[in-house]
Amino acid sequence: MAYIERAITEVLKNRVKTSKCVLVTGARQVGKSTVIRHEFPAFNRANFDDRLARLQAREEPRLFFLNHPCPLFIDEVQKESGILEEIKLIVDESDLRGQFILSGLQKLELMKGMSESLAGRVAVSELLGLSMREICGVRFNRHFVPTDAYIQERERELKPYQDLWQTIHRGFYPELYDVERDWQEYYSSYVSTYLERDVNELIASDGLTFAKFLTAVAARSGEMLNCAHIASEVGVSEPTVRNWISILERTGIVYLLQPYSPGALNRAIKTPKLYFRDTGLACYLTRWLTADALKSSAVAGSMFETFVVSEILKSYANEGKDYKFNIFYYRGKDKRAAAENEIDLIIEENGVLYPVEIKMTGNPRADMAAANTVLDRIPDKKRGMGIILCLIDRKTYLRENLIALPVTYI
Repeated sequence: MAYIERAITEVLKNRVKTSKCVLVTGARQVGKSTVIRHEFPAFNRANFDDRLARLQAREEPRLFFLNHPCPLFIDEVQKESGILEEIKLIVDESDLRGQFILSGLQKLELMKGMSESLAGRVAVSELLGLSMREICGVRFNRHFVPTDAYIQERERELKPYQDLWQTIHRGFYPELYDVERDWQEYYSSYVSTYLERDVNELIASDGLTFAKFLTAVAARSGEMLNCAHIASEVGVSEPTVRNWISILERTGIVYLLQPYSPGALNRAIKTPKLYFRDTGLACYLTRWLTADALKSSAVAGSMFETFVVSEILKSYANEGKDYKFNIFYYRGKDKRAAAENEIDLIIEENGVLYPVEIKMTGNPRADMAAANTVLDRIPDKKRGMGIILCLIDRKTYLRENLIALPVTYI
């Protein structure tokens, strides 16, 4: 199988050099084990999918580390998070860096164990699905922020994104790009494996009900989270939906985009927006079986938005940056306006707010960014360049402070 070089590689190598432990988190099958095996061949390996390895780590940890000496890569570490205390003892006895690489799902239990046992000793990196940059061989690896400097630097490595809707429909799991894998068969297996391995231990429900829930959530990608509506459709309680949404978030299936609601915007909505991390999985669950059908469907706009948001998040994660406190959306009603204002994304950096609109159009207009001026009311913040990410074929200024950009600029 062909190995697609991951953009996060240099970040991981630097962190292995400077940290005693490195944790790589991410959803199942995004390529965590593959990138570590490929880029760190000198590391010994233990996999906690192996029950005997887990049993030895739990009952005879000293023997486990004799059989698996450092430098050591432990895969699926969340399955036996008690080993973290033993790892702490080992790293505290030495000044060596790069003794452990751990990988696993970002479950609350795992992160709680990390903060309690390995605080100050572990560098956490998040690996997401393949990005368009990685698929197209673009070496540029800076996070998306629409400054003049970013745009000028990005323009040096622009490549056309061929068959964009085919890629959005296919999704971004590496295995779909390694071999000629049947799309429906892959996602059918993924959902079954996900339900069996990652969810059954966290929910008290039958798999069919949870599968129905997954479909209901996928159909709402790009919308504000409404647990009551989902609960009514699935036939479970609203607290159950909130718990299951939390599980999807913790296991890397969905992302909850938080609203931007400073005090100056006192009518701002405070409900998060929900996005599936992978558009291919969302298409499979909602039964859009071909790219052409998806492109012409009523959900094409929300799926395009889901794709763009996901690519922006990947640009942050692949540079090793945390995006949770940098990217928001806004929706609210000004007293002077007849309708609600909405800004698809607000990217905050160095006290500057960059408004971003995501439109599935090749003919962007300046009035699509009419809500941007609401940001001028926020004290101690400056409004930066506004961007409309769309299907236009070249960068186009719509105003001095508003640019329409092709999605190839992400």
